[in-house]
Amino acid sequence: MISRDSIESAYSFFHQKWNVFCHSTMEWQKDDIEYAISQYVDEMNPELYAMISKGNPDFMKAHPAFAADMESAVNQLEAML
Repeated sequence: MISRDSIESAYSFFHQKWNVFCHSTMEWQKDDIEYAISQYVDEMNPELYAMISKGNPDFMKAHPAFAADMESAVNQLEAML
């Protein structure tokens, strides 16, 4: 079951990190955000992750697709609120 709390929690964390990531000019900061997000998704509600990832096990974990994945996750979670 996906609780409203898990949606709000994920949205808040991803939204904050996404805003910093988008405006950062420091590669080390972007790398730190990618690491923090990958750690978070490993521990988040598995049903919620499956829903926003659409079954992609590398969603928000693969560097080449990270920015697109984050934008997608934030938009999907915002729509669920």
